[in-house]
Amino acid sequence: MAGKLYLVATPIGNLEDMTYRAVRVLSEVDVIAAEDTRNSIKLLNHFEIKTPMTSYHEYNKYDKAKVLVEKMQQGQSVAVITDAGTPGISDPGEELVRQALAAGLEVTPVPGACACISALISSGLSTRRFAFEAFLPYDKKDRTRVLEEMKRETRTMVMYEAPHKLKKTLAELMEALGDRHITLAREITKKHETIEPMMLSQAIARYEGEDPRGEFVIVIEGLDVKKLEEEKKSSFEAMSVEEHVQTYVDQGMSKKDAIKQAAVDRGVPKRDVYNAVMK
Repeated sequence: MAGKLYLVATPIGNLEDMTYRAVRVLSEVDVIAAEDTRNSIKLLNHFEIKTPMTSYHEYNKYDKAKVLVEKMQQGQSVAVITDAGTPGISDPGEELVRQALAAGLEVTPVPGACACISALISSGLSTRRFAFEAFLPYDKKDRTRVLEEMKRETRTMVMYEAPHKLKKTLAELMEALGDRHITLAREITKKHETIEPMMLSQAIARYEGEDPRGEFVIVIEGLDVKKLEEEKKSSFEAMSVEEHVQTYVDQGMSKKDAIKQAAVDRGVPKRDVYNAVMK
């Protein structure tokens, strides 16, 4: 009988956030795949967990995942843990999950602490729809592309940032998004935890004379849908009806569909657009 893969969430700072189930699962599996065994051994020792560990990190995630999948196919159960929080979110755990599922193995989450969700629910911003951006890409071209996508995002956005990069990232967000409501969550669950709603401009001013400390989660207000619709409608109203319809025709629409869409955009009857175009 094949083994199982457990995705075990671990505390992001406060050891009291470790669940009873997480302790039991880590004690019962055959092997624990840890992102940093030197860091994780402290956690295991605290809870007197004796299960053997093996390293599973960004630089060995493909080959090591194959080894772990083979172990599970032979009947062993594997638990994967990250340095802190929920594995599979912005860490190499997702590759192991992908290979395990491709091999027909069972994957079970063991929920617990998660920095992005903790920051989101504490932010005061909309939680109904949100987008997780993790860390911005290092590559300049990719970074510019992501920032451009974020500019038009209507969902609340959540991202991570290291203290030594926070000032640069805040400045880039301001340039790309304009001034927005944000919440800076720092050192979540730890002794010096702070969760502070503010404007993006206030965050920039805050750290002009102060060096950021601790790990940050930035929660960013999405673009207001009504404002976006007003901007869209305004851009259409700047065109003639004929130009509006031609824009859609140039994109590959039939003239009939272009007239219909232009009428929807302008909030007018389709016949009015048809008459203006066909006169």
